[in-house]
Amino acid sequence: MTFESLGLAPALLRALSDQGHATPTPIQAAAIPLVLEGHDLLAGAQTGTGKTAAFALPLLQKLCAERAAQDHPNNKAPRRPRALILTPTRELAAQVHDSVRAYGKHLRVHAAAVFGGVGMGGQIMSLRRGLDVIVATPGRLIDHMDRRNVDLSCIEMLVLDEADRMLDMGFAPALKKILGALPRQRQTLLFSATLAPEIKALAAQFMRNPREVQIAKPNAVAVGVSHRVHPVDADRKRDLLLHLLAADSRRQALVFSRTKHGSDKLCAFLDRHGFRVAAIHGNKSQGQRTRALADFKNGKTTVLVATDIAARGLDIAQLPVVVNYDLPMVAEDYVHRIGRTGRAGAEGLALSLVSRDEEGLLRDIRRLLKQDIAIEAVQEFAPSWSLRLDGPSMPMRKPGRNKPGKPSHARRPHLPRGNGEHAAGNKKPRWRGGKARKA
Repeated sequence: MTFESLGLAPALLRALSDQGHATPTPIQAAAIPLVLEGHDLLAGAQTGTGKTAAFALPLLQKLCAERAAQDHPNNKAPRRPRALILTPTRELAAQVHDSVRAYGKHLRVHAAAVFGGVGMGGQIMSLRRGLDVIVATPGRLIDHMDRRNVDLSCIEMLVLDEADRMLDMGFAPALKKILGALPRQRQTLLFSATLAPEIKALAAQFMRNPREVQIAKPNAVAVGVSHRVHPVDADRKRDLLLHLLAADSRRQALVFSRTKHGSDKLCAFLDRHGFRVAAIHGNKSQGQRTRALADFKNGKTTVLVATDIAARGLDIAQLPVVVNYDLPMVAEDYVHRIGRTGRAGAEGLALSLVSRDEEGLLRDIRRLLKQDIAIEAVQEFAPSWSLRLDGPSMPMRKPGRNKPGKPSHARRPHLPRGNGEHAAGNKKPRWRGGKARKA
C-alpha cells in the first residue's frame, strides 16, 4: 500500500515525499480512508505508530477541499478556526503543530499552537489574524475562551489526541466545557493508547456512530525493545545509573524519575560527573522545557531526565535507551515510557533500576506485559537481597552470621521522600520525628 492509494491530494503527497515517507503505517492505512469518508473515528494506537499523520493528513485535505468560500476575494473577514486538535501536554501540542505545518507546507493552511507556560499575547494575535487549525492544551484554550479571544462556532473537525492521558490528568471537566462550545454537527476523531471502558464511555457522550480501529493489542510494546531489570539497593541507585551511562557516554538516554525534585537532584548529580544533561518536568518554564528537548534532539545533551507528565508525547527519533530510575506507580505508564525507544521498527533498550520496595510495581508491570523481563544484577552493585517476583522478597543470607533456617533481618524498605511531590495513589502519611507528614 502507498499514500497515493489512500486518496491523498498531490500537495500532501509532495510534503510526505519531502520528509522521506513513502509507505503508510498500519494506523495511517486504517484511519485515513475512514476520516476522508467523513466517519467519526475511535482509534487505539500507541505513540510512535504514526498516529499524528493518521489524523493530520486527512484533516488538512478536507479543510482545503471545502475552503473555497473563505478564499473568495470579496470575503475580507478573518478566517475562523475549522479544526481543533486537543493534546494533554505542551510538548505534544508543539510537536503536533510542527507536524501539521510540515504536512501542509504546500497548502494555504494556517495553524497555531495554544498552550500554557508562555505569554498569551502572541497566541491572541494569531487567533485574531485568523487561522484554520488550532492545536491546544485544554487549560490554555479555556483561558482564551473565557477572555473571548477565540471563536469555536465554525469547528468542523475535532481531534482528541492521547485521550487516555487527558483523563488521567483530570481534564474531563475541561473537555466537557470545550465540547459544549463546539457545533454539534462536526467530525470527531479520538486517539488513545488503549480503548479502555472509560475511553469508550467518553466517546459515547459526544461521537456519532464512530468507526473503531485498534492497531495493536492493549498495552503492547514495540517488538524491537529489549527489557532488562537491574536490582539494586535504593541508596546505590545513583551510582549504578552513573556506571551504566558511563559505559557509553555518547549514547543518548532518557531517564525517568518519579518526582520533579528527584529529577532536579539526579540532573545535578550527573552534571557534577561530567554528563551533558537536562531535566524536563512541570516546574520548568515552557522556555526551559523547549530548550531542554531541543538540545536533546540535536545532540547538545546526551541525558534527559524527565517525569511522566512532562515526557508524555515526546517525539524523539532513534532514541537507543530508556532508563526507569524509579519504576512508575501505574503499570501502564511503563508502556508509555518505553514507547520513546524502539520506534518505527528500530531496536531499543528499556532498563529499570529496581530497589526492594519496588518489587510489587515490577510484578504489576510483568502481569501487564504478559512476558518475562530479564533480571541481571550488576556485579559491583549487587544488592543485599534477592529479587523475587513470585512472592515477598527475602534478604540474602551472609555466611556465618545466621543459624540455618533463620533469615537475616531485612533492612526497612527505602521509601521515596515527599519533597512536595508524591507518588500517585499514596495517601498515607509518612512518619518522621513523631510528626505526621503529608504524602
